[in-house]
Amino acid sequence: MTSFTGAARSAPRPLDLALLASVFVIAACGLLYELAAGALASYLLGDSILQFSTIIGTYLFAMGVGSWLSRYLERQLPAHFLRIELLVALIGGALPALLFIANAYLPGAFRVLLYGMVLLVGTLVGLEIPLVMRILKRNVALKDLVSQVLTFDYLGALAVSLAFPLVLVPQLGLVRTGLLFGLMNAAVALWALYLFWHELRRRRAFVAACALVLSLLGAGLWGADHITTLAEDRFYQDKVVAAVTSPYQRIVVTQGRNGHRLYLNGNLQFAQQDEYRYHEALVHPAMAAQGAPKRVAVLGGGDGMAVREILKYPSVESVTLVELDPAMTRLFATDATLRRLNGDALHSPKLTIRNEDAFQWLQQGDDMFDVIVVDFPDPTNFAIGKLYTNSFYALLERRLAASGYAVIQTTSPLIARQSFWTVVTTIESVGLTATPYHAHVPSFGEWGYVIAGRRPWHLPTQLPEGLRFLDLPSLPLLFDFPRDMARLPAEVNRLSNQVLVHTYEREWGHVTGH
Repeated sequence: MTSFTGAARSAPRPLDLALLASVFVIAACGLLYELAAGALASYLLGDSILQFSTIIGTYLFAMGVGSWLSRYLERQLPAHFLRIELLVALIGGALPALLFIANAYLPGAFRVLLYGMVLLVGTLVGLEIPLVMRILKRNVALKDLVSQVLTFDYLGALAVSLAFPLVLVPQLGLVRTGLLFGLMNAAVALWALYLFWHELRRRRAFVAACALVLSLLGAGLWGADHITTLAEDRFYQDKVVAAVTSPYQRIVVTQGRNGHRLYLNGNLQFAQQDEYRYHEALVHPAMAAQGAPKRVAVLGGGDGMAVREILKYPSVESVTLVELDPAMTRLFATDATLRRLNGDALHSPKLTIRNEDAFQWLQQGDDMFDVIVVDFPDPTNFAIGKLYTNSFYALLERRLAASGYAVIQTTSPLIARQSFWTVVTTIESVGLTATPYHAHVPSFGEWGYVIAGRRPWHLPTQLPEGLRFLDLPSLPLLFDFPRDMARLPAEVNRLSNQVLVHTYEREWGHVTGH
């Protein structure tokens, strides 16, 4: 094998190709670690745009630092390259697992560890490509060197950017994906060990280091499910009985003394012990007041609980459930325990499930509905916040029958008072009459809703039989707001400003200390 440190100016073409193939893998792995850190930050800290923006910015800065530091590596370049690959493999591959565990056991240190690991991995990745180029430069003309290295670098980034949301996260989850790509980085190190065997001085040490890193990552990959379960059992306190990572969110169902709980990205969505309060309050004031609803749409609510309540009305002929995440509807339609919780509502012959973005679904269709139940998660980020804007409510108004009502779950009017009345103001801005109300749900506290329609809402004269929470005598109490929840002046939430997301983060962040 021709030496890279000797006077020869040419090397066998297969060696160059091997290094360029390594560039492809290096780029793919480097971007994967960046995407994994951003996804974890958005899952656990909320506000996906903010988290991805700060993670990407920090990572790129660290890569710049690494590129600058590469100038100080002058001798034994293959040895330096090998060491860096092993470090990237170990630290980058373990990044998702370590962050999951830190979030469960050391929540106060999570941000420090997150950005510390991003800085460290970014710096190491920034060292990689300059070293490869310097190793290759004695054997490839400069113009060919730059074009070839950058081509393989960008191709690797393209491949993983497509595979990450479409294949890797849905099929493997974040922990397994990180460890798998760590093994790929370690494989590059092993390949480099073979390519530069005759130029390395401490060969046994490098062989031992490669074996150690491959063993650790392999053991982690084998035990990835145990790592995730260990972290999530600690974080959620109760036993995790179902967990799915989709391109959109982390879905976790736990079981404890008080029954099952559903979490999306770590945020509680319902608790079995009192979900009936939430869903009865969400569905029945609008459904019963409409009179005899025939066509009903549910936006969000992929757990099927709202559909369960809707199907208590004999007049209902069809229900359209628009849930973005197919993993959500699949889980609650197939798991035997969860099917019992929603009364097997997702298997009703009256139900049609549409796994689409609700905003686009409203834009593209023209079907009219007697009642539309809007059961989205709270506006923790801009992707969800768009579903609370005047643009969205204008589309909603177009799909409501003349005598129809829409009902929107609208966070806590006690804890997030300004956010609640922002939603009310936004609904009114598109010409709909807004009727706000609230109910006490022990797992959430005081929770708010808004009924919207072209005609004013009126108290219904009857409710379905068998309800556990609502009855006609107590129903008017839900529409009475005490002084600490009374209306406040509020801005309209628009796509161009998303003021609600900022307000919500400020109000809930003050309570949770996030």
